[in-house]
Amino acid sequence: MSQARGIPAGPAGGLPSAAPTVVVLAGGVAAALHLGKLPPAVPVLQVELGMTLVEAGFLLALIQLAGMLLGLVMGLAADGAGLRRSVITGLTVLSLAGAASGFTHSVAGLLALRAVEGLGFLLATVPAPGLLRRVVRPDRVTRVLGMWGAYVPFGTALGLLVGPRVLAGASWPVWWWLVAATTAAMAVAIAVVVPADPPAVSRTGGGPRWQARAAQTVRNRGPWLGALSFCLYAAQWMAVIGFLPTLYAASGWGGAVGATLSATVAAANVVGNVAAGQVLHRGWRPDVVITLGFAGQAVGTFLAFASLTADAPAARFVGALVFSAVGGLVPGAVFGLAPRLAPSEPTISTTVGWIQQWSSAGQVAGPPVVAWIASSLGGWQWTWVVSLVCCLGGAVLASALHRHLVAASPR
Repeated sequence: MSQARGIPAGPAGGLPSAAPTVVVLAGGVAAALHLGKLPPAVPVLQVELGMTLVEAGFLLALIQLAGMLLGLVMGLAADGAGLRRSVITGLTVLSLAGAASGFTHSVAGLLALRAVEGLGFLLATVPAPGLLRRVVRPDRVTRVLGMWGAYVPFGTALGLLVGPRVLAGASWPVWWWLVAATTAAMAVAIAVVVPADPPAVSRTGGGPRWQARAAQTVRNRGPWLGALSFCLYAAQWMAVIGFLPTLYAASGWGGAVGATLSATVAAANVVGNVAAGQVLHRGWRPDVVITLGFAGQAVGTFLAFASLTADAPAARFVGALVFSAVGGLVPGAVFGLAPRLAPSEPTISTTVGWIQQWSSAGQVAGPPVVAWIASSLGGWQWTWVVSLVCCLGGAVLASALHRHLVAASPR
């Protein structure tokens, strides 16, 4: 499958400018801010709205739950409706739901609007890799798609860093409105800067219909290999990042220090995502890049949680950094390979939606499994075993992915 397939020339036959690429990437970060805005605000919501810990857990998981149920559907919708239109619509829905949440004074209202945010998040992010592929220069496709893989950790880290400072000087609705305004600004920027979608018949190549695109996606090995790899990565990511503040508090790093350390670990994931795009562009085998990412997760989790480092908080912090930075090679590589894993041009966004769906499934399943093991065994010291099992499975999937790409390559 040609990497440059479907990328149009710029004005007067020239190459596309960098501006559309930048605003689409920034739009992804703005969407991910809706993930990162919530954790710093949970204690405030518990006090002001009487939210229980269980309700807070549902509020945190609703976006992932929407992705787990509707990722493929949103990919089909984006492929059919137009990539640019879908991204703008998703960002607009996120903005409106986020702004409305600031006027809500009930937990039920927040939960309902969070579900709407989940739909907007999917509409904004699932079509983005296909849109980037359309507007970026052909020689930069793999690198830029690797950068796209960093939108969640970048937005999450930004929320963890900025949120506590806004909440210290203002109310939680002000924080919600600020994030909503940022998302709305990116929707306007994409509408102004990114070229319009091609005619509908051109987008789908005159077919296939959505039923055929769905069947083609789920019956092909490529989307499954990418989706399951991302699932095993995301299950670990959400579990480790979600419980880091608890671990740091136990080590005496609470409050602002714990929040800053957690945000730093989340931001380190950007390094691996960007590096994945770079090394794939230079010809590294995808299975090598993905296997290295899973190996980094296994080593990092061992250092961060094993009883060997129980009295060495600095070593645990370094382990978390290794887990996040090196582990970032996995999403960067999977997103970079998404156009090659898709069975056809009209199924790229559908394939990304399928990957997103399994990523969300991992994020929903990972934290409860890790928490159950920790509570059953009386501590976090065996958390790294869960990571090791996931990473071994990821290495097997990486090998199968390499064989699939070799078999699918034109002779």
